[in-house]
Amino acid sequence: MMIVRPVVPLTCALLAGACAAGDEPARMSTLPAATAAPVPAASVPTPSGRPRIVMLGDSLTAGYGLESDQSYPALLQDRLDAAGYAYDVVNAGVSGDTSAGGLRRLDWSLDGDVHLLVVALGGNDGLRGLPVTQLEDNLSAIIEQGREAGATVVLAGMEAPPNYGPEYTGSFRQVYRDLAREYDVTLIPFLLDGVAGVPSLNLPDGIHPNPEGARKVEALVWTAIEPHLERVEP
Repeated sequence: MMIVRPVVPLTCALLAGACAAGDEPARMSTLPAATAAPVPAASVPTPSGRPRIVMLGDSLTAGYGLESDQSYPALLQDRLDAAGYAYDVVNAGVSGDTSAGGLRRLDWSLDGDVHLLVVALGGNDGLRGLPVTQLEDNLSAIIEQGREAGATVVLAGMEAPPNYGPEYTGSFRQVYRDLAREYDVTLIPFLLDGVAGVPSLNLPDGIHPNPEGARKVEALVWTAIEPHLERVEP
């Protein structure tokens, strides 16, 4: 198991709600009305025959509030192209999605030649206070099905709101660590490490990264996926 970076302490209840567009509000936060309707995945590349890197996530991945070329999956595509890697990044982010929602649409997300599957789900589970066992079961199934499809899996962790209590938030955080150890997958302990809780890196809602914040998320994800990349002919 490779851990990309240590998780940093959370400073406010909204941090765990960072992927909550389209969800019901947490008990300590109110989401803007503009986030009420789920949005489709931000980008699906035209079939090119190149291997794919699928980013399975929620509004953080979809790039809520950003132009399509400002989302972190789009920035990853730019970096891959500049570095000479012939991969297509599939933005399979849907705002408001829980781990169960990601599992339900996994078959579609794994369409084509998927080399890497980056799983960035769970924040909405935490925001709703859903059972930790449910999160673990859903993420386990996603990892297993991703591997069965021939993909290397990278797991990105999220945090639950502290208002649910230390027992819940601790168990929630531990799910990602336990799964990364059990399945020997690369772990990003917290997808918003260095971004959450920093006003200058987030949109006015205080929840979703702004363009600069998205660049920091992209850099963190790049650190996790780069060791798994292969030079392939375009």
